[in-house]
Amino acid sequence: MPNEMKIYTRTGDRGKTALIGGTRVPKYHDRIEAYGTVDELNAFVGLIRDHHETDPQSREMLTEIQDRLFTLESHLAEDKETAVAKPMPPLRDSDVQLLENEIDRMNVSLPPLANFILPGGSILVSYCHLARTVCRRAERISVKLSEHYPVDNIDLRYLNRLSDYFFVLARYLGQLVGAEEIVWKARY
Repeated sequence: MPNEMKIYTRTGDRGKTALIGGTRVPKYHDRIEAYGTVDELNAFVGLIRDHHETDPQSREMLTEIQDRLFTLESHLAEDKETAVAKPMPPLRDSDVQLLENEIDRMNVSLPPLANFILPGGSILVSYCHLARTVCRRAERISVKLSEHYPVDNIDLRYLNRLSDYFFVLARYLGQLVGAEEIVWKARY
């Protein structure tokens, strides 16, 4: 199979890897940390999507999110100074708007939030909270990266809104599966 993509290349055996464009950087480079964290998030999204209690509409939305996360990863991995291939696919304002629309759709069926709630209540809800926290970490790393390398503002906006989406998704799926929301009661 001549077009088969090899999983191993042996080029990273000495602790370096290539950005899109060919620039080699250490595997601990901020760019690698950023897109690696988005990749970790993408794996959690797949876990939520594939969970048997996830409803079909959320499952479809999560597949769309995974596609956008691959796009975001490509942006973070691209060295714009050396990349000569065709440009990476863009994220658009409509991608952020889709997240906001989904947040609004789910919020309609949820009771108002008057207190902080503890993550948990069911395995599925906990997965959503894990995705939310990994998303926040990806956002922090990407914001830090933007201080030294170009990061599109739309990418940062998408990550910010996506973490909000996962919080509301946790509540929404929790309601669907009958999970109790446990209110945080500060101890004084």
